[in-house]
Amino acid sequence: MTIFERIKELSKKRNISVKELALQLGFSENLFYRWKTTNPKASDLAKVADYFNVSIDYLLGREEEKTVSEPIDLAEVANSDDDAIFDSILSAGGRPLTDKDKAMIKLVFADRWEELQQKAKDLKDSEK
Repeated sequence: MTIFERIKELSKKRNISVKELALQLGFSENLFYRWKTTNPKASDLAKVADYFNVSIDYLLGREEEKTVSEPIDLAEVANSDDDAIFDSILSAGGRPLTDKDKAMIKLVFADRWEELQQKAKDLKDSEK
């Protein structure tokens, strides 16, 4: 399996197109297609591996185990202001988390309880 095929498979599991993935990571929309015939830069490959929480060796086809076995600290995730962290390591039934899901996780695990209660209320109000 090629790098492109592995990225396409991982993207499909996240219900995101490779074009959307490329744009989310700050790449040109066709970058992954170019990887069919060229070698990626190590820094670009690292971004993809971090997004999917897999090793670079997995993307390169050097190992079959695809998940990185580091524990995920939900309190650290919940206290992060970077939503890309949520998207790269958490999902709900294989789908990306909604803003409401993220707010709920933050309410449960975050140190900023009062601030997050207001954010959750604001999200609820915006959905009306």
